Amino acid sequence: MLPFTEEELVFRVALTFIDGIGPKLARVLLSHFGSAHSVFNAPLKELKRIGGLGEVRALACKDPAILKRAAEECLFMSKNQVQAVFITDAAYPLRMRNCDDAPIMLFVQGPADLNSVKMVAIVGTRKNTDYGLRMTESLLESLQGQEGLMVISGLASGIDGIAHRKCVQLGMPTIGVVAHGLDRIYPHNHKQLAREMLESGALLTEFPSLTKPDRSNFPLRNRIVAGMSDITVVVESDVKGGAMITAFMAASYNREVAAFPGRTIDLKSGGPNKLIRKNIASLITCGQDLSDLMNWAGARPSNRQQQQLFQQLTPEEQLIMSALQDQEGMHADDLMLHTGLSTANTGALLLQMEMMGLVRALPGKRFRLC
Repeated sequence: MLPFTEEELVFRVALTFIDGIGPKLARVLLSHFGSAHSVFNAPLKELKRIGGLGEVRALACKDPAILKRAAEECLFMSKNQVQAVFITDAAYPLRMRNCDDAPIMLFVQGPADLNSVKMVAIVGTRKNTDYGLRMTESLLESLQGQEGLMVISGLASGIDGIAHRKCVQLGMPTIGVVAHGLDRIYPHNHKQLAREMLESGALLTEFPSLTKPDRSNFPLRNRIVAGMSDITVVVESDVKGGAMITAFMAASYNREVAAFPGRTIDLKSGGPNKLIRKNIASLITCGQDLSDLMNWAGARPSNRQQQQLFQQLTPEEQLIMSALQDQEGMHADDLMLHTGLSTANTGALLLQMEMMGLVRALPGKRFRLC
């Protein structure tokens, strides 16, 4: 019998191998039984009573082949310095954990902090132009020196690879989220880049070894890139593609999205221009724009300064300030309901307070304090 901690690891890994049990249902099982070990050792009758599980998946929990495969995966991790980060672990990305479709297990190689203070995703087309190359490198050069910064991308050809490679050159940690197991690198010509990234960054995936980079895996990979990040930057993309999927996912998670604008005749700028036009992404032209958008450029006012400013506001403005306090962002409609102000009054106050530098407008009619 394995020691408890190693035995529980096998059961945790095994939980990810059961066909038909995705992140949401796995959370239900963990909430009901308390641990992966208890899930696999629960009576069959009790398993069948779990809503959404069904007889086939309940029987799968009793399949010894799944535990055998999980034990083999644990041996692979041990031999290749791969860490299994479970959703209840302190090392699990807190930003991702807040997403309802978060993977229950992440496989990680490398020393990167998955909960760095500033997490930026940089994504784009696999077939970049020189403009995309220059914008990506210029952005990272201007962000160099930002304390606690971690750059995330998908290790794909094009903009992803450019971002990772520039980070390595600048000595900035970077995480590559891949759509396959960590027994391989795709694309193959990024093997050396991946090795260099592991010095201070990481490779990360929700897929166990032997998983090929199948087409269906990439949207799942994209949600991790978006979910782990404070902001997703789209450098270049067609109006359709993986980078756009990542941007829409980031917006659905109520995360910031930014994009570099381009000429209307350039196909690779069609995606960013659309995101900006639809008010999904904020327009940026450099790293300073990103820092300003994320309020990284300067410190917030002290508590005493905030109290003095609060006393100078009208009662209606104070209501809005109080509602937005400690909020990452709030929709204008929710703000109106919270404060009891009329639609017209709320809109006028928000515009005035934005001009005063008190609030910042976010994509999707959301607002937060500056």
